[in-house]
Amino acid sequence: MASLEVRDKRVEVVMSGLERLGALRGDVSVSLDEILDVRPAPEPFAELCGWRLPGTGIPRVIALGTWRSRDGKAFAAVYRGRPAVVVEVRPGGEFRRLIIGADDAESTVSRLRAAVLAR
Repeated sequence: MASLEVRDKRVEVVMSGLERLGALRGDVSVSLDEILDVRPAPEPFAELCGWRLPGTGIPRVIALGTWRSRDGKAFAAVYRGRPAVVVEVRPGGEFRRLIIGADDAESTVSRLRAAVLAR
């Protein structure tokens, strides 16, 4: 399962080889300076909007890849039955939001918020 890691003042979405294949892209990262908010998403599929282009998706089962909408692009790596973390990003970068599954969303949110504050 994809994970959110803090490395060199960036938050990276680290994916397995199969997830990269399903998302049709490599790992994603954003600078800590670009992050506006980090929050848990108990229902991650409700966070998705727009069209999936490119990527893999089965409604309410798996969402891997890029979602495009009027508000900008979002990158998702979420699975049925697992909560997620939503990272809101400033306009101007490749993505406006990252929606990434996490077994312990609350601790991931706390860790990312601490990294953003410490930047």
